[in-house]
Amino acid sequence: MDRFKSVKLVSILGILGNILLLIIKGIIGFITNSQAMIADSFNSAGDIFSSFMTFIGNKIASKPYDDDHNLGHGKAEYIYSMLISIVMGLMAVSILKDSIISIFIKNKYEFSIWLIIVCFITIFVKLCLYIYTNRVSKKLNNLLLDANAKDHRNDCVITSLNLISCLLSLKGIYIVDSVVGIIIAIWILITAIKIFIESYDVLMDKSINEDTKKRVYDIINKHEDIKKITHFNSTPVGYKYQISFSIFVDGNLSTFESHSIADNLEKEIMNNISEIYLAVIHVNPI
Repeated sequence: MDRFKSVKLVSILGILGNILLLIIKGIIGFITNSQAMIADSFNSAGDIFSSFMTFIGNKIASKPYDDDHNLGHGKAEYIYSMLISIVMGLMAVSILKDSIISIFIKNKYEFSIWLIIVCFITIFVKLCLYIYTNRVSKKLNNLLLDANAKDHRNDCVITSLNLISCLLSLKGIYIVDSVVGIIIAIWILITAIKIFIESYDVLMDKSINEDTKKRVYDIINKHEDIKKITHFNSTPVGYKYQISFSIFVDGNLSTFESHSIADNLEKEIMNNISEIYLAVIHVNPI
């Protein structure tokens, strides 16, 4: 699967799907004065922005390494993921404020069967987008797509709550509409914070996770010629990692023999652990 072409397709489908939902949710929300539906429409607007940022971030990340960026442009994925999280957070605060105000002014809205229809359309579209985006995200280990998939999943739950508030309005229970608006805002805010932290960790060169590190050590420990390992370091390069460490081998080996051990080990690690972009090994005699 071509990583960047796949991400491009997912982002385009996300943009088109969310434009459709923004239009129908916005029109019905403002006609009926439903705070939950209006909040849901703003959520779709944020989703369009997220998909657009995914498209741009993926385009930049797909560029190969050059003289100015020796390790490529992979971190663009995380820069744009952070931008998505910031915009999502600001949008969540705005929705939260409006929803709280609507409780105190006893907001009521005019029930319409179109509220129910829009909810079902949204759930169907978002469920399809979630299933497809999540599948591609898992295959490619892509944070941008993972953020988008989580957003689609959250939207299914949020719109289900919106549907419940619509049905309760038939019994004259209008406060649930504002409460759902608050729940939507909090959910968006929590998701934004999680995406921000994940992006921040990579941009601040958070080290490789312990599970992957253990897999590297398992490969190294299979080689009896390697007597000791020191100075293990890792740094993220886009969605993968560059690792470096020193190995100690028999000092009586020739320079060619000792470096052959390191060269073969580098290839073995990169061929067997997909998370490793580059392995750099320094050889010391013992």
